[in-house]
Parts: sequence; structure tokens; C-alpha cells
Amino acid sequence: MEVCVNSIKLLNLNQNTRLFVPRNSISHSFKNPILQFNNNIQKRPLNYPLNQRSCFSRQIRSLQRPISSRIKASPASSATSGAETDKLPADIMVTETQEPNSRVRLSVEVPAAVGEDCYKRVLKEFMKQAKIPGFRPGKIPESVLLNYVGEESVQKATVESILKRTLPHAMSTVTGRALRDSVRIITKFSDMEKSYSSLSSLSYDVIVDVAPEVKWISENGYKSMKIVVEIDHDIEAEKACEQEIKRRHKSLGTLKIVTDRGLQVGDLAVLDISATTIDQDESNVQKVPSTESKGFQFDTEDDDKVLPGFLDSIIGIRQGETKSFPYVFPETWQQENLRGVEAQFTVECKELFYRDLPELNDSIADKLFPGCTDLNQVKEALLQKCQEMEQAAKDQATDNAILDQLCKMVEIDIPQSLFEEQGRQLYGARLLEIQANVKLNEQQLATLSSPKAVNEFLENQRENIINLIKQNLAVGDIFKRENLQFSTEELVKEVQNSVAEFKRHKQEYDEERVREQVQDVLEGAKVLEWLKEHADIQYVTR
Repeated sequence: MEVCVNSIKLLNLNQNTRLFVPRNSISHSFKNPILQFNNNIQKRPLNYPLNQRSCFSRQIRSLQRPISSRIKASPASSATSGAETDKLPADIMVTETQEPNSRVRLSVEVPAAVGEDCYKRVLKEFMKQAKIPGFRPGKIPESVLLNYVGEESVQKATVESILKRTLPHAMSTVTGRALRDSVRIITKFSDMEKSYSSLSSLSYDVIVDVAPEVKWISENGYKSMKIVVEIDHDIEAEKACEQEIKRRHKSLGTLKIVTDRGLQVGDLAVLDISATTIDQDESNVQKVPSTESKGFQFDTEDDDKVLPGFLDSIIGIRQGETKSFPYVFPETWQQENLRGVEAQFTVECKELFYRDLPELNDSIADKLFPGCTDLNQVKEALLQKCQEMEQAAKDQATDNAILDQLCKMVEIDIPQSLFEEQGRQLYGARLLEIQANVKLNEQQLATLSSPKAVNEFLENQRENIINLIKQNLAVGDIFKRENLQFSTEELVKEVQNSVAEFKRHKQEYDEERVREQVQDVLEGAKVLEWLKEHADIQYVTR
């Protein structure tokens, strides 16, 4: 999986976590907006507005926060912090059980004394709100109030009050470890009601994902990495420069129809191609679908982009002529199922052209590269660009190789919530890319935004998503271990540049999120720079 420095989203484990429990639709009074009563964690759909492209993009961008904003140490949930100072009349008992995928189950036992105190508070609140003829607010007898409001409503409100007051205390056991947006109460609300009504006490279970531990297979293995980087020969500056001059020269020519000869090197032919397997038993002969092509434009100077030996087999073919020849796919062919397969190719030449090119001299220098007056200047300018591209490709290939190796050097029990969050970020980015290139109608957007589409993406890309998370966590761990730093000036400058880019494109942005993302990128760049300095890197041309 390819990951470049300016796109990796890295982790920072040293900041504050915000724990959050999604809302549940509770219809009665005293709603607790921080609790969800659900036995099963439901996968959230992507609900994008379908009427405006800008709304669609804004919704997707909201998914793309850095992973570091999910994994941050915190004294408590921002959603529950308001209740932290609420002292309880008795201590609750919390039992912590480790579960797979960096998940913790908290079994909470609430004593009767806490339940009774919550019951009194609920009654007091109802008394303030209730307007019963013949009684002043706050002076209503308990039996009258219960009859007026309903015992069931009071009981529901009491259970909610117990949860609201005790949850912050229960969560204190996972201080600094809990992942944002991962807290779920899994005990059914109806079961808690039954337990409270019969015993006056209450018990419930909470599950929460915690920051995964990065376990290095070799403790300091990252400090002396041996990296082999494969570089494609096409990016070699000298060769790329020659090819670019040739391409630009060809673009200045005109195509003319060949009338008096067959195909030769330098021509461009329009071909219909098909192939079948060769077998003594004709009933076993099959078409080779991947070879079939109608109107294939074949530039004979690009014969390295087709089957080896294909050009030699059709040299001399004339317009309107058909040639048939046997061919054995090489053992190195990309499609494994075709390696070594004997096939019979049929090629029909529909059209045949040659290029009428201007002479390659100083007179066309400005057309080859604007501002140049001779071919030497053209070569120097193109060579400089190709050298820059070669270095950029080399740097990215090096980063990719390092990140791939880091992924193999760590063992991490990845939480499901983190996996889904990272997967949704990638899917959101994919949708933004599609939306930028193709105008989608409402039905297409609805289909792409459906839970089914998201879940299929998560499953199909599971390995890639897991590897990306492992890479990010490993890089974040190295940044912390090696006490790497970047200056405030660097951060401010990059944030300003990013904000200016958003404004230039008239896009909405969240400056805090931009700052987080810039910080992640700077951390990643520092780690990769450090790893390159300490690694043994060998470059191999393929």
C-alpha cells in the first residue's frame, strides 16, 4: 500500500481524549443526552445530503479527521465531565475485564444508597415541575406525585439519573486510555429497570476501546533498518528526458495515411485483436477475453507496452489485411492464468498511418519547451524537471519501503472502532475523489453512501486499512520514543499555508482540525527523516 509523507495521518498519544456516548431516542422526561442503551453496536450509515454538491463534500470532510484526534489521553469524557464533581453517597464497584481488539468491559455495581439518593433527587425535580391543583410546587406528597406522574416515569428517570451520575466515576478507571467515540452501555435499559425495581440497586456493563499498545517484535529494530528500494528504470532522469523530448517532437507531427506499403516501426496502426487457446480437441478451444480489443491504437514505438514479440508478428501488415499467428505467453506475464498458454492471435489492420514530423533542430525549440531558443536549452530544462521527478519518485519509494517494513515490525491489537474510523476516512476520501471527477445523480450518491457500500469497502480493504493503522501507530510511537520535535514556527507556517489553500478554493474548514492534520504531517516527516538517517538503504533498478 502506498503512503506518501504529505498524506499520512499519524498518531499522538500524549493529548486529551474525549469520551462520547451517542444519543438514544428516549421519549420520557429527564432524558440523559450522553447515554445509549443498545445491546449491539450498529454500524453507522453515511448520511450525505443529496441535493447539494457542497453539502456532500462538507459531510465527507467531516469524516476525515486525523487518527490522532481519536487516540488521546484524557482525565474524563467531555460528555461526562459536568457530572464528575457530583459526589456519591456510597462507592460504586467497577470490575474491569480485558477483551480482544483492545477493548475493555466495565461491570458497574451501584449500591442501593446511590439509587435511593437519585430517587430523591428525581422526586424533588418532578415536584418543582408538576402543577397539581391544590398543592404548591415542591410541597406535593410523594404518593400524590407518583399517582399524578406515574411510577413508571419516575422509575425510568431514576435509572437515567443513576447512569448519569455513576458513569463518570466508572470511566475514571480507564482514564488516559479510552478512545474517543467508543464508549457503549451494552446492558438493556429494560433490564436495568427490572433490576432497580426489585433490588433498589443497579448493575450495568460498559464497553470501551482503549489505545492499543504498540509491541515491537524487535525492541529497537527500527533503529537499524535495512531497506531495499526498487526504482522503476522509467524514472531515470536521462532516459525520461530523452523520452519526453521524443514525445513532444511526435506531438508536433501530423498523421498521414499509408497507401503503398505495410506496417513498419514508427507507424501508428488501428487494430482489431482477438485470440483463442490452442488445443487438439477443438471443443476445448476458448477465447482469451483479456486480449480482445476493437480499434486498438498501436504506436509501434511503444512496443514495450504490449506483448513481447507482438510487433514482430505483424510487421508488414497492410490496411485491410488480416494476420493470424501462434503465440505462447511468457512465464513472466502479469496474468498468472495465461503464463505458458499457447494461443492463436488474429489481427486485422483497420487503418495505418505514418507521422510527418518537422526536423528536430533549433527552429522548433520554443515549441518543445516555451522560452528555449535551441535544443541544448530544451534538454537542460527537461533534464532538470526529470531529475526533480526522479528524486521525488525515489523519496516516495523510500518512504513506502520504510512504512511497509515498519508494519511488519509491530504487533498491534487494533480496536474495531479505530478500524472503522480509519476505513470511513479512506472511503470518504474515495467519494470526494469520485465526486470531483464525475457528476453523480441523487440515486448514485444514495447508493455510494449506503451502509452496505461502506461495509463492503471496509471488508474488501481490511488488510490495507489494518496496515495503514499499524504504520501510523508505529510512526507515532517512534516520534514519542525518540523525543522528536518540530518548531512552533513550522507548525504556524504550515497551518497558514493550508488555511490559505482552503480560502483560495473557497472551501469550508475547521482550523483546529487543520492544525491537527498539519501537526500529524510534520510528525510523520520528522520520523521518516530520522529513520532514513539511521537506516541502511539500498536502491535497485528494476
